[in-house]
Parts: sequence; C-alpha cells; structure tokens
Amino acid sequence: MNWTAVSAIYKFEMARFFRTLAQSFLSPVLSTSLYFVVFGAAIGSRIDQVEGVSYGAFIVPGLIMLSVITQGISNASFGIYFPKFIGTVYELLSAPVNFLEIVLGYVGAAATKALFIGVVILATAHLFVDITIAHPLAMLLFLVLTCISFALLGFIIGIWAKNFEQLQLVPLLIITPLIFLGGSFYSISMLPPIWQTITLFNPVVYLISGFRWSFFGVSDVPVGFSLLAIAVFTGLCLAVIGWIFRTGWRLRS
Repeated sequence: MNWTAVSAIYKFEMARFFRTLAQSFLSPVLSTSLYFVVFGAAIGSRIDQVEGVSYGAFIVPGLIMLSVITQGISNASFGIYFPKFIGTVYELLSAPVNFLEIVLGYVGAAATKALFIGVVILATAHLFVDITIAHPLAMLLFLVLTCISFALLGFIIGIWAKNFEQLQLVPLLIITPLIFLGGSFYSISMLPPIWQTITLFNPVVYLISGFRWSFFGVSDVPVGFSLLAIAVFTGLCLAVIGWIFRTGWRLRS
C-alpha cells in the first residue's frame, strides 16, 4: 500500500475543504436551525411524542443523516469529477498507484468532511433540544459507515457524470427524495399499512432507523438489518468501483 499517495490525495482534497471552512461550518448550522424552527417548533408543537421521544429530539438523527448523505455524495463526486473535467485524471491514472489507493484518498477525504458536518449538526441540535445518546459507540459506527458508503456512491457518480448537470442529477432526483421518504422526520409506523410495506423497499430507511436506534433505543426495523444494509451497499459500491478501474469506463475515454 502506497500510503504516501493516499496521504497526498487526502491532503489535497482536505485543503479545498479548509479553504471554505467558514461556509462549510455556517451552512449546516443555519440549515439545522431552520429545520428546528420549521419542524421542531411549528410541527413539533402539534406532535407531542413519537415512540416515546419528543418530536424535536426525534428528528435529530434524520437531520444528521440528511446532511451526511448529501455531503458525502457531493464531496466525493466533485472530488473525482473535477480532475476528469480539467484532464488531470490521466496523470493520476498513469502514476504508480492502484485504484484502492486512489479510492482511499478521495473517499477518505469526502467521508471526513461529511463526518465533520454530522458532528456540527449534532452540536447545533444540543442548542435546541436535550439529547441523550443511548448507544454512543453504535452511533459513531453508523455515522462513520454511512459517511464512507455514500462517499463511495458519490465517487461512482463523479466518474459517471459527463457534465455538471449530471453531477447533480442523482442526488437531487433520487437520493434526496429517498432520504425524505425514509423516515427522516417521522416514524414509518405512523403510515398506513400499505405505505409501511412500500417504504421498506427504500434502503435509506434502514440507515436512518439504525442510526435513530443508537440515540433512543427505538427503531422501525431490526438493527441487524440496518447493519446488513450498510454492509451490502458498501460492498456493491466497492465492486462497481473495482469494475470501473479494471475497464476504464468513463475514465480513459
């Protein structure tokens, strides 16, 4: 393993993040505050509790997942797309590094950025509601795995995209709706039976449910299913990335 190459890619990507640190810090704080004003105050005043948890606290895991998933995808996709756009990706492909080292550098940086955003949102949430994390180690595990898995997906999107419009297409039209319909701001037990069944086909449900369990000890699906969903999703992303580098699809053409 060429750790020098991994470190170089990682530091290069993190440097871009630190150049806009104020924006990266203020944006999640402001958006989280707005969500609490709209959902926590306006809607929460009409909903006492959800599964024994105050509504303001109940939506915190969903807010974190919403931001972590979108940030993980956007950072990883832009990180690999921009070298393609300006043509420097060929220098990377001709360097003495294998695909695993390239993925570790880009995905590691994107996951770190997403993790930072998640921590910022969690700290901001403490200003609005009292939160007690029932399983802190499990919470950290779910958070890190989600950052990594969706950074891998973003890496794939960045390679697939041929222009900046396509770069935003999947996150806007597919990922964001799945997050909002995945129980971010409600429990799927509140839905009619037929919609509960349909919602179970949404893979994001398992991530949010497992993450919420780590906070409050309640979940819509068994925690084991949540961990299995993350493992399968991560494995599929790694398999696709491996195939991309073996064939050169959208990289060498």
